[in-house]
Amino acid sequence: MPDPVAGDPPEPPAPSPPDDGTLAPGAAAAPVALPGQDPREAARTVFGELGELPHVPHLPQLPGRGPGADPVGRTAALLVDLPVDLQPSGWRFTDAPGRDAQRAAAHLRADLDELAEAAEGWRGPLALSLLGPWSLAAAVELHRGERSASDPGARRDVVDSLAEGAAAHVADVRRLVPGARPVVHLEEPSLQAVLAGRLPTQSGYGTLRAVDRAEVRAGLRAVLDAVRAAGAAAVVRLAPEEAPLALVREAGADGVALDVTALGAHAWESLAATVEDGLRLWAGALPAAAAPPAVAALVDAVRVPWRRVGLPAQGLADVVLTPAGSLQQLPPAALRPVLGRLREAAAALAEASGD
Repeated sequence: MPDPVAGDPPEPPAPSPPDDGTLAPGAAAAPVALPGQDPREAARTVFGELGELPHVPHLPQLPGRGPGADPVGRTAALLVDLPVDLQPSGWRFTDAPGRDAQRAAAHLRADLDELAEAAEGWRGPLALSLLGPWSLAAAVELHRGERSASDPGARRDVVDSLAEGAAAHVADVRRLVPGARPVVHLEEPSLQAVLAGRLPTQSGYGTLRAVDRAEVRAGLRAVLDAVRAAGAAAVVRLAPEEAPLALVREAGADGVALDVTALGAHAWESLAATVEDGLRLWAGALPAAAAPPAVAALVDAVRVPWRRVGLPAQGLADVVLTPAGSLQQLPPAALRPVLGRLREAAAALAEASGD
């Protein structure tokens, strides 16, 4: 990647060591897609509901705005020296940024501006969600039309470019919100498909060859190391089906996020090993429903399997409670009460740690 050129923003202060362990008991967070199209209202809602410790507010994602606000376009806007454009089949690497890539960059700039205003004076954790390198390579096409994950050189380029772009994103957020302690959530819903050779070709008639586990681990570690070096903690969000938790542990993540309501007994055993290895659990338990479950039901969705696998009750205080998935389909008016229920359940889960 090229050296910085004249006109680049000044270097931020030297990053403090990332410390996901500074999260206080009873934290709630919702670093998922939100409903609506107004970044100012979204930022105000997030900080209105989660902008008080111990909770973890986040930079809102509003995919309802259309191309460029989707997870792939939003993350691709951060890539360094890898321009993209939106084709009928999806995002594709190109020789120069296309109109939709420029729109993605504009959306992100607007979101950061609104974040800076809503988060003025904030001193605490702040979540930033990006697509991870393997799910990004699974989604963005090469010039010839196949997924980037199919080509070893393209895979290396995606890892290197995302590592540089994600670190710069963390630096931007730390400059705009000086008191923030960023926590980057790398979303990796396609990670298991990449590992298992289940990623379909673009034609749909076959699957891509599995990527070697060592390469996947090294690529994930490179991005995690880059954001940590920039001063952020790093959490990997996985799809619950056959979640490769051991690989995430080996890659050096600070935490793991997934929908715990979709985990079976074997998966909970692996999750217990992950927690015992020192990773913080961001437990997805709140469904995307305008009338969310009662607080007791949300607490039990975590507490009951947690105790069943032999994890100590006091460890529940360190769990960050989150939605189980996207909240994009909620009516915008339902977002505040849903986040309020999440806060209540997180506090109750921390209280349950004393049982």
